[in-house]
Amino acid sequence: MTSTHAPHWVIDMTLSAPSLGDNTADADRLASALKKALDVDTVHMDLNLLRQLPDQLRQWNYRLRAVVFKDIAGNGILVHLAAADSSQVCYGLAVDLGTTRVVLRLVDLETGDHHGEVVFDNPQISVGPDVLARIHHVENKGGLAQLNQLIIDGLNAQLDQLCKAGDISPQQIHLVAIAGNTAMTHLLLGLNPRWIIREPYIPVVNQPGIMKSRDLGIEVHPDARAMVFPNVGSYFGGDLIAGMLYCDMDQREDTAILVDVGTNAEVVLGNRHWMMACAGAAGPALEGGVSRMGTTAGPGVIDRITIDPKSLHFDIHTIADQPARGICGSGVIDLAAALFRSAMIDIRGKLLPERCGERFSMRNGLGHLTIVPADQSGTGLDLCITQADLDSLIRSKAAMYTILETITGTVGMQQSDLETFFVAGTFGAYIDPKSAITIGMIPDLALDCYQSLGNSSLGGTTRVLTDPGCVERVRHIRDSITYLELNVNQDFMNRFSAAKFLPHTDTRRFPSVQVPGNGSATNPP
Repeated sequence: MTSTHAPHWVIDMTLSAPSLGDNTADADRLASALKKALDVDTVHMDLNLLRQLPDQLRQWNYRLRAVVFKDIAGNGILVHLAAADSSQVCYGLAVDLGTTRVVLRLVDLETGDHHGEVVFDNPQISVGPDVLARIHHVENKGGLAQLNQLIIDGLNAQLDQLCKAGDISPQQIHLVAIAGNTAMTHLLLGLNPRWIIREPYIPVVNQPGIMKSRDLGIEVHPDARAMVFPNVGSYFGGDLIAGMLYCDMDQREDTAILVDVGTNAEVVLGNRHWMMACAGAAGPALEGGVSRMGTTAGPGVIDRITIDPKSLHFDIHTIADQPARGICGSGVIDLAAALFRSAMIDIRGKLLPERCGERFSMRNGLGHLTIVPADQSGTGLDLCITQADLDSLIRSKAAMYTILETITGTVGMQQSDLETFFVAGTFGAYIDPKSAITIGMIPDLALDCYQSLGNSSLGGTTRVLTDPGCVERVRHIRDSITYLELNVNQDFMNRFSAAKFLPHTDTRRFPSVQVPGNGSATNPP
């Protein structure tokens, strides 16, 4: 037997033909070759593949192309067979299963090239905008089946369109890699997530493993395999493990930190020798929950704001340069930083009416600051931020900083010791570290320490489809994580109170941020 073993899941091989002197069974002959190529002890073959094998081997003169995969335990799986001279491309599907948005990417399993991508709103939003609402919906009769069907139908509809756009048949997709938070993974699998949100917070499964795509209802090749990324617990999902794989945290000698802000703020600290993780509720106020004009990133959404400290002129940028209709998390952070630098809010985040001027108003007993007046907005209404919104932001930023402070302190590190600070997700793609430092949300580190990963969950699932070694790495990452429970951590609560000021009660932690009134407000260097 000869084979061309490259670092991908498609293997071209030539088997020795049987003879009176070599009467090895067809399946054993193929399995022996695959074991060597994959460096595994066992290879699983489905019965339907075995039924076709004798005719195929002889028709192809024992020259063939095999699509293979490995399970989490390191056993080989034969997924698909084709003639060695087959011109049909074999594809994989990478899936970022987000609570708000889902992303699909087609990947050539031989070259690793990307062949199209689609982003769409998670159809489960029609039932509930967040994880909690969807889990509660499961209590209703047929609720779990409804949520499961929504995501499966959504995946299949979008996949069909993606394949048509690339002139690809879904039957050419042989491997699927999926990463999402623990709740989204449960709903995809049709598993009841009820106990995820109830003490002691237990998922149905942490390691779903490798399964047949058809068992999930995903309409690709009938024999295709799907790898669903494992989770560590109720609040630390496979999307974070995919992110850790993507940024090679498991292979680094120096200690780095990875932060992903979505439903929760999820944080990992570590290197190739050890990893610690925790999660806390710092996200909702930054992803549409901070104000009535809050929304996720999209056209017309404010993502950057600066304010001239002298003239108090607002310079506003919207995504796609369309009339403003809302503000996303990065815009909220920019706004708070600009208001603080311009002395329009004080160190508690309270609006200062005399400084805010005509932009300030009292409505229903609550202070409002107009960001975009009605005649300039895309909604025809004033876009305002309220004092309650700012109070919510202060709590979120305090929670974020405290999570970071607690996890580093637990391992005896100072935040200033960090050399690499990875920021993942949509939050990471848009956030301006200068603004986040100004309000005391993240440590006052040199700006080149901060690295935006973009969609690290999608990046991690893509890596599994293009590098066979990544399956074992995912298992190793999952098993290497020590989870820090913040709900019972008294240090966390003490530190949280101290962080509810701009930038912090202890301003020495933020030497680059000048508090208005103690000198001219400046940007971090």
